Amino acid sequence: MKPDKHRGSFTKGRVRMKIESFKIKMLNFLTKREKACKAEHPLDLKEAFSKFARGGSQMNKDQLLRFIVEHQGDNISGEEDLDKIVESFLVARSCSSSSRTRSARFPDVYSKQGLTLNDFVDFLLLHDFNAALNDKVHHDMNAPMSHYFMYTGHNSYLTGNQFTSESSDEPIIEALKQGVRVIELDLWPSKSSTKDGIKVVHGRTFTTPVAVRTCLKSIKKYAFYKSDYPVILTLEDHLKPKHQDKFAEMAFEIFGEMLYCPQTESLTEFPSPESLKKRIIISTKPPKELQQSDSISKSKAGPNECETPDEEFWGLELSDSVSKPTEDKGNARDADQENINTSNNIPNKQGVLRYKHLITIHGGKTKGSIKDQLKDDTKVKRLSLSEKKLKSASESHGADLIRFTQKNILRVYPKGERVKSSNFRPHLGWMYGAQMVAFNMQGHGKSLRLMQGMFRANGGCGYVKKPEFIIRTLPHDEVFDPKKQLPVKEILRVKVYKGDGWNLDFSPTHFDRFSPPDFYTKVCIVGVPADCVKKKTKVNMDTWYPVWDEEFKFELRVPELALLRIEVKDKDKGKDDFAGQTCLPVSELRQGFRSAPLFDPKGKKLKSVKLLMRFKIETLNNSSISLI
Repeated sequence: MKPDKHRGSFTKGRVRMKIESFKIKMLNFLTKREKACKAEHPLDLKEAFSKFARGGSQMNKDQLLRFIVEHQGDNISGEEDLDKIVESFLVARSCSSSSRTRSARFPDVYSKQGLTLNDFVDFLLLHDFNAALNDKVHHDMNAPMSHYFMYTGHNSYLTGNQFTSESSDEPIIEALKQGVRVIELDLWPSKSSTKDGIKVVHGRTFTTPVAVRTCLKSIKKYAFYKSDYPVILTLEDHLKPKHQDKFAEMAFEIFGEMLYCPQTESLTEFPSPESLKKRIIISTKPPKELQQSDSISKSKAGPNECETPDEEFWGLELSDSVSKPTEDKGNARDADQENINTSNNIPNKQGVLRYKHLITIHGGKTKGSIKDQLKDDTKVKRLSLSEKKLKSASESHGADLIRFTQKNILRVYPKGERVKSSNFRPHLGWMYGAQMVAFNMQGHGKSLRLMQGMFRANGGCGYVKKPEFIIRTLPHDEVFDPKKQLPVKEILRVKVYKGDGWNLDFSPTHFDRFSPPDFYTKVCIVGVPADCVKKKTKVNMDTWYPVWDEEFKFELRVPELALLRIEVKDKDKGKDDFAGQTCLPVSELRQGFRSAPLFDPKGKKLKSVKLLMRFKIETLNNSSISLI
């Protein structure tokens, strides 16, 4: 068959058209990009510059000092502090990889006139000088530990989902580097011939174990990497007495003087975070000092009637290796029964007492009615509830929950159905004073971003002082009610000016193949139900350097528990592309022009991407009205 000449010519014509179309799109891309670089600065920035530069084209050193003190409200004592700021700015500017400023030499504010408008805007974008939050510890750290929210992990050793992932010390290390202060370990007797006979694993699942010694050594090494404030180890203890003794021996050997072990039987008030700097604290249920008869009677009752763990039931414990998932369940139960019945497991009193001596924060009973569990006692304790049980308790015993957390510690953990390591909204616990809202740190999502946002407060030290209205006790025993209709206490105004840095952190075709991105910003408040609201800017078309210049007003009833969630997206025909996020505690916001670095979906800070914003807070006259 002869080739069709007309068909070949048609095909070549289509190829030429595609090439020409590509050239046009690329030319359009470059043209739009050039236009984007020339975008005007927002009016507020120009007016502030003109005001403090007294209408001139440069802002000198004295004028910059006045701007920092009067407009930003920052505490700069004088020229010496300002000199350090300017010197650091010169270094940061000269090291900047920005395509717009790399070749430009920053003018010396001492030998020349000062900052130009462009220099001034670049100065505002530098997070080191104009951060949205205070990066130092500034809360009172001398109150009892029950007066603080604590950055808390759940199943801290898991690398992925709750059923088949590996156990490792790597997630523990990463959590400690992020400032997490409460690490959870599930301790089980090991059936393999390991030295210590103890494994860390999510029992009764197909997760693989990790040696407890490995975890403890990593905790010692990284405990105070991010923060000097105490690290608490919550243990879900499935150990027999001989293994408890072995764990105590190991903990004393590895941690040494880092361990805080008070000589009292149990505490009547928790010590303060300040008094426990560089200390490691153990929290679990104390062992039962059993006689042989008690051990025998307990073994007759069966393994499932032993010490009830904090977590929800998952099924039978699997062997150390997941290579034998078909092991007969009946045999597994019999094996456990045999271990419990062995005479070697009759507790040695000295060993049991040594393990008990480790425990500073005693776990409370999880049996009986919620009313009984929340009863006040002379000795302080920690109680653990699943998110389901907390929700139920908040509906019927909300006031009792808050009274309990004024003195004791409440830990809330994800429900058992969260197999993929997802998390719940943390405000469910915080509104009722729960200090330890335990999260799967490997379960990335919006809820975890809220947790990360809350603990950016107080210099990121992992402890955030609870609001006074949750802590205080009134004469008639009234307590805060998050469901009550409350008056507006504060008005927050958030202005989103512009964004920068995407062209440095993302490839030219990451968002759109043939044109610059179409960015918009979502601005949301998450807090008590009455404060929650979502807003967003217009879409800024075809630019890597978006300028929105939009302000949003939020009326807040409980600003102390409110979080400002910010997310930038690229508008698309299908699903909008993620372009960065951050979450900031409203009570910690610094007023004025502020730089807000953005993070990736997992909470890792992007190298260059940031927003230039302004925060204004107005406290209303009814602030003295009780929240109760």
